[in-house]
Amino acid sequence: MFNITPIKNLMKQSNKTVVIALGGNALSPKNEAGTIQQQFKHTRKSLKAVLHFVKLNYNICITHGNGPQVGAEMQRNEISMKKIPPLPLNVLVANTQGAIGYMIQQSLQNALYQSKSNREVVSLISQMKVQRDDNAIKNPSKFIGKSFGKEKVNYLAKRYKWTIKEQEKGCWRRVVPSPEPQYIFNGASIKHLVEFGTIVIAGGGGGIPSYNTKSGSLRGLDGVVDKDKTAALIGRIIKSEEYFIITDVDNIYLNYNTDNQVKISNATESEIKKWLDEGHFGAGSMEPKIKSALYFLKYHGKKVVITSIEKIEDAIDNKAGTHITKDK
Repeated sequence: MFNITPIKNLMKQSNKTVVIALGGNALSPKNEAGTIQQQFKHTRKSLKAVLHFVKLNYNICITHGNGPQVGAEMQRNEISMKKIPPLPLNVLVANTQGAIGYMIQQSLQNALYQSKSNREVVSLISQMKVQRDDNAIKNPSKFIGKSFGKEKVNYLAKRYKWTIKEQEKGCWRRVVPSPEPQYIFNGASIKHLVEFGTIVIAGGGGGIPSYNTKSGSLRGLDGVVDKDKTAALIGRIIKSEEYFIITDVDNIYLNYNTDNQVKISNATESEIKKWLDEGHFGAGSMEPKIKSALYFLKYHGKKVVITSIEKIEDAIDNKAGTHITKDK
């Protein structure tokens, strides 16, 4: 049984607030089938690291990726689409937010119970405000889902109103918009809960891209929002001092994957900007994380740490990871 804790004992825990961004691959690695049992196993492992922040009485907001999970949902759609009407992408993003949020929430609540902590965990289905006239909506470019042969392109495009482009020679994939997030709906509630001491899971998969119609009503959009931009935006909204980006490398590097790669342990935002301009960070891998780090430091943020799950405890103690700070 969980302890029933008086409200007064759940008041704000600390002056430090952290946004922790877990990559989707941290919960479902590329080299595995991605069964729910495997995902729960990796979720529990990931959240052991989060307990280090709990022990230090941080206020905590967790965001997560959903790439592998939403890809699997799309495949289920594609396999069954001749018998069952497929769900739109915005609903699949919502579904994965709920499923991953459930895994994180249950695993973390169990870990808190074992460590005798009375803090509570909540997960929110998060919608991200985007502009209806965002150029990315008119010109979708984000490849998602499995690849098709050219013979299926016309049928799928006509039958399901998809936009499909050739990613590589002979490899055709669906493309969807990836518009800029403007703000997160229920951001004030997230901030209130985090300051209250509740551990909040929000902005999963970048959030559900949503826009206002001319009448003011809200509609979901079939697209994806960059999860790193969303994490940095949440950090701004809740006025977080620290932002931990948990990925599959212990540090960032210059000249990555070459004979003369250089590990970066500490850097200022000016140094990071310079290396970004020089092209040291891959467009599909580290670059979005670096850009989100710079955005975070521009608004309220004091420190960004990029590291792996295994190195979180040492990274909190400044003994591991890449630490990016404001210019002095």
